[in-house]
Amino acid sequence: MIRTQIDSSGRQDSLATSEIGIERGATLPGPEWSGDERSETQRNGGPGSVAGGGKPPDSGRGQEVPDPEVSDRPVRRRHTMEYKRRILKEADACARGELGALLRREGLYSSLLSAWRRDRDLRETQALTPKKRGPKVNPDAELIAENERLRRENLRLEHRLHQAETIIEVQKKVSELLGIPLNTPVKSESD
Repeated sequence: MIRTQIDSSGRQDSLATSEIGIERGATLPGPEWSGDERSETQRNGGPGSVAGGGKPPDSGRGQEVPDPEVSDRPVRRRHTMEYKRRILKEADACARGELGALLRREGLYSSLLSAWRRDRDLRETQALTPKKRGPKVNPDAELIAENERLRRENLRLEHRLHQAETIIEVQKKVSELLGIPLNTPVKSESD
């Protein structure tokens, strides 16, 4: 059924109403939560709750008033170690088909659960490995030692080169003073 309505500014609106009788501007009923499931605001103390910084519930109506302001930045959820441990314990105890309900109830993704399991297993492995005693070995120690050895060798070779150049210059001056010609390399016929 389509109904036409004219508002105070003279604009004409066509409204479609269904058989259940929902009028324009009427509020729709919220989701129904079964059993121990909770809404997101109930789970994390979101913007509509007093814990999340919202206004306290109106005493006349008995319902929470949602906070109309949206923060500039989304707030990243942070989970404590105790919370992660509790959820992993509950997830491990879940029978077939119950894990989805747990994830929905807590507002978590299965990938997050997998990451928590991987971190838990890694921590357990690190905790059970024996610790090495004594000073810690630098993984680049071999490279550092090799670099230092090459530096010393380079300095030694530069010193020997300087000595050789000095000796050659002295030989040239002595040969000039004595008038002895220096041996020049023999040129080949192709040059």
